[in-house]
Amino acid sequence: MRRSSRACSPGSPARARPTVRWAVATTTAVLGCTILVLGPELAGGATPVDLLGVLLAALAGLSYAAYSLVGGNLIAHGHPSGGVMGAMFGGAALLVLPVLLLSDDRWLLTLRGTSVVLHLAVITTFLAYRLFGHGLRHTTAQTATTLTLAEPAVAAILGVAVVGERLPVASWFGLAVLAAGLAFLALPTRC
Repeated sequence: MRRSSRACSPGSPARARPTVRWAVATTTAVLGCTILVLGPELAGGATPVDLLGVLLAALAGLSYAAYSLVGGNLIAHGHPSGGVMGAMFGGAALLVLPVLLLSDDRWLLTLRGTSVVLHLAVITTFLAYRLFGHGLRHTTAQTATTLTLAEPAVAAILGVAVVGERLPVASWFGLAVLAAGLAFLALPTRC
């Protein structure tokens, strides 16, 4: 029996409903990320997990998912991705502005401070989110958000390779589970 081509067409990326495949891949990736983070504790590390930190990280993750869904929806409705990302980050900058105004900003006047700000502004924010906005035109917001779970994996591997950190076996296992979840999501589906 031949399936119709409509059954496999993605439709509008941001408006697609999450699939069972996405749910399994995301659950696997989140489990891997959890094991990665809790690895030192699971290995009997001396530093206990800070529950407030975990709750704030979960809140940040939920905020990121909401931002991705809103951005994806706006882009799917025909708004330019650069405008959507600019408006969202411009609004966020206005919300953070009081923190900057109330804090000691002398560090901004140093060469190192200016270099850090420029790096954060151009590379980690402008370029990264321009590419993310472009990506939201070609995939669902759900998939894009799940794929961003690669960030903790990259950070952990860079920590080992560049800074010389040591990960316990449990964290390496978490990296493997995380990679399996992302690979499952990224592999093409049969139609």
